[in-house]
Amino acid sequence: MSEAHTPFSPAADRPAEPPSGRDYARALRGNAIGIFPPQAFEEDVVFRRVFGRQQIIMSRPAGIQHILVDNPANYRRTAAGIRILRPLLGKGLLLSQGEDWRQQRRTLAPAFAPRTMPILARHVAGAASAAAAHLKTAGAAPVDLLAAMQFLALEIAGASMFSLEMERYGVELRGLIKGYAARLGRPSLLDFMLPPSVPSPRDVLRWHFRRRWLRLIGHIIAARREQGDAGAPRDLFDLMASAADPESGALFPPRRLADQVATMIVAGHETTAVALFWSLYLLAGAPAIQNRLAAEVAGVDLGPDSAASALPTLVYTRAVVQEAMRLYPPAFTLARQAIKDDLAGDIPVKAKTVVLIAPWVLHRHRRLWIEPETFDPGRFLPGSLPPDRFAYLPFGIGPRVCIGAQFALTEATLVLATLIQTFRIERADDTPVTPRAIVTTQPDHPPPFLLRPRSGGPPPL
Repeated sequence: MSEAHTPFSPAADRPAEPPSGRDYARALRGNAIGIFPPQAFEEDVVFRRVFGRQQIIMSRPAGIQHILVDNPANYRRTAAGIRILRPLLGKGLLLSQGEDWRQQRRTLAPAFAPRTMPILARHVAGAASAAAAHLKTAGAAPVDLLAAMQFLALEIAGASMFSLEMERYGVELRGLIKGYAARLGRPSLLDFMLPPSVPSPRDVLRWHFRRRWLRLIGHIIAARREQGDAGAPRDLFDLMASAADPESGALFPPRRLADQVATMIVAGHETTAVALFWSLYLLAGAPAIQNRLAAEVAGVDLGPDSAASALPTLVYTRAVVQEAMRLYPPAFTLARQAIKDDLAGDIPVKAKTVVLIAPWVLHRHRRLWIEPETFDPGRFLPGSLPPDRFAYLPFGIGPRVCIGAQFALTEATLVLATLIQTFRIERADDTPVTPRAIVTTQPDHPPPFLLRPRSGGPPPL
């Protein structure tokens, strides 16, 4: 441990033995953390057969580098993963492949360039300050911070993408996303066994959902277009709508633009919300760490006009977020299927083998981390020994690294700084909270928190 305080090792369910086929299928539907056997956290490569097919859990850094960086063209998303996520994300950046992906990536890249961060930081700071003011109204009553962070992240998505207040759409958006994750986003055996061209009964329901989902996305885009052109880009939608392919000059057609908007809303707000929730949960269990963070942000101007310039000073705050994403990575696993036979870090990978590169496993691996179960933001402070670059993958790595990684880290850092500047966070009960991985890494229940006001607080809007 790099800091003198009582170590805090949060609870996490872990199978005592390798899961049977029935246990594996049950875990996929209820909590995918259960698919990882105990030896996955001790050994750098685990071979097994699942539903009669070869699978590798890859935690060897050299193998991960080969698959995600050196030879990514030989590894595609699994058919089951695409089947489950396509109704939400369509043919946007996250699920596209080959030349289609390359065209989308180079078209969108300017929208996420470092020069856009001040624009986005301003939106984040305004929404964070408003959320802190709203949370103050709870007084001494317990607060559901999971729901609060979900709606705050959605509000930031609305402000930064569309310059829209999401009150009009937020309830329906959250309802659709939550409902999809609870039912249709849970894999079934047919998702793995049927070829992509053969729809399952659940697929029919998923495409009914997609019609409702695209209708809502269309309403949001239409509302944004009604605002007209402000000249200089004012939000992410302006940047995406005007993004032209550097080679062809083509803009995104309407349906593809809708898929990009859906991808940014879902992948952006959902993952950031759970990263913020887990950060607050961990801080509530580690008062000394929370006090150190509070000391860093005390007196810092986090208002919209100053947020971008304040970011470089929030070194410890960022480290807390990074450590929270180590213990609770929002994207808990990356699944890739080999197209051809390959050799990854001296490990033979046959064609059609599914390789799991799981941040949940990597970030808690006993060969890669010291005291991996312990919450210790000091791991990410300047001067500390950095982790192996292929042992910490909250945003992936290589050509397909999350395009919004810098924005997500900026958002989480500014929001966390604002909340801890305003409140002392405490648990309202001592019921254990354990992670549940379905689409993202969620808590098994939304625990109540108490928010004790600090002196000062965020600057006014």
